[in-house]
Amino acid sequence: MSTTTTDLDALAAALRAAIGADRVISDRQELRTYECDGLAQYKVIPALVALPADAEQCAAVVRACVAAGTPFVARGSGTGLSGGALPRADGVLVVTSQMRDILEIAPDDERAVVQPGVINLAVTRAATPHGYYYAPDPSSQQICSIGGNVAENSGGAHCLKYGFTTNHVLGVELVTPDGDRVRLGGRAPDAPGYDLLGAFVGSEGTLGIATEVTVRLTRLPESVRTLLAAFETTDEAGAATSAIIAAGVVPAAVEMMDALAIEAAEAAVQCGYPAGAGAVLIVELDGPDPEVAAQFGQVESLCRENGAFEIRIAADDAERALFWKGRKSAFAAVGRISPDYIVQDGVIPRTALSEVLRRIGELSAERGIRVANVFHAGDGNLHPLVLFDAAVEGETVRAEEVSGAILDLCITHGGSITGEHGVGMDKAKYMPRMFTDDDLDTMQLLRCAFDPDGLANPGKVFPTPRLCGEVPGRRKGVHPAQEAGLAEVF
Repeated sequence: MSTTTTDLDALAAALRAAIGADRVISDRQELRTYECDGLAQYKVIPALVALPADAEQCAAVVRACVAAGTPFVARGSGTGLSGGALPRADGVLVVTSQMRDILEIAPDDERAVVQPGVINLAVTRAATPHGYYYAPDPSSQQICSIGGNVAENSGGAHCLKYGFTTNHVLGVELVTPDGDRVRLGGRAPDAPGYDLLGAFVGSEGTLGIATEVTVRLTRLPESVRTLLAAFETTDEAGAATSAIIAAGVVPAAVEMMDALAIEAAEAAVQCGYPAGAGAVLIVELDGPDPEVAAQFGQVESLCRENGAFEIRIAADDAERALFWKGRKSAFAAVGRISPDYIVQDGVIPRTALSEVLRRIGELSAERGIRVANVFHAGDGNLHPLVLFDAAVEGETVRAEEVSGAILDLCITHGGSITGEHGVGMDKAKYMPRMFTDDDLDTMQLLRCAFDPDGLANPGKVFPTPRLCGEVPGRRKGVHPAQEAGLAEVF
């Protein structure tokens, strides 16, 4: 698939006619603003950027792309960490950040209806006066958008108790890859028929673009209590985490940071964590007062039994916010101690935490690459931060090798190559390590059912895109996409 300058000029004119000249960007310097998402290792300048104001304009953009045979990629706030919103040099980047209206807050139905560009935290701010909030809370919740959260099935610190985005989306209106506007789900808790909504959430823009999302609102808890426990080692902190869950306590969140992550957070936001800690746990409980009081005592005792040398209990919301400030800033904070870093995302069983963290430490020592660990300990969702200096010859390669070895560790221990950041461009090459050829063929048949022309976010999720109409099975010879330089076999 190739797009000539003449084709792009014609497409740009069609887009300007459909959504207005001020909503189409073609100047190369302006286009550079959109060359990557939160994963800056991959950069591609898009051919065009479209900024639709509503669902009909979004559909018009997609229809114009289909008519021109031009690929398109959806983008929200651009905070993704897997290259899922990486543009195509021959395609259109459809940016939904201008679609940012909260259409309805319905506390009686415990629902909200929002456009995809609405910021995650804005939903909670709108619902709080009614006694509700939106539970999924990615670390980037102050800037990430609901549309992007839906595309990646984002999680957050409190997903241990409350689940991921998919558990809080009741319905979407979307523009399909052929430009139709379709509704999946609705206000009811569970629509009949095949779970197409479940397939769409987390599909990373390959099945269409969300233009309206109906989300579940959660009642504000009667009580919230938070403690910070300091340990000498990550082994002790991991043992405390397992003990808490084994005791039948399901905290709203259990977060862990190791010594290097703590160092970075202190440098960035001066969070004041206990000096000399090899690891800290942030444990938060919420719910009815009597339940929280009883379980909080259990958690405190279990932390002490497993080696906590200092425990701080948040006295008020300000101190609680300070506990969380260090954790929420962790990804950006490592920029204070390293010029370059890779944010990894994998999942392991909780019981494997100690073993996997030890092995990560060994990999770090063997390759001479530092790794800071910060993660959702309660559900085993790791976020190792692989630190390196791209200006030093060979460090980038070694950092990527360590990053890949960490994902192999996750698979070996019965886990996954991603917990909440998605596959995108960054992890597509690892999919065959986790899935068989038949698994990947089956997934791509679903994709082809939604997008037979292969125009919606091509080149993402799967290592080699299947041409819809191919017979399932391992391809023999060179794939046409490889021949065109659009894909690579790993």
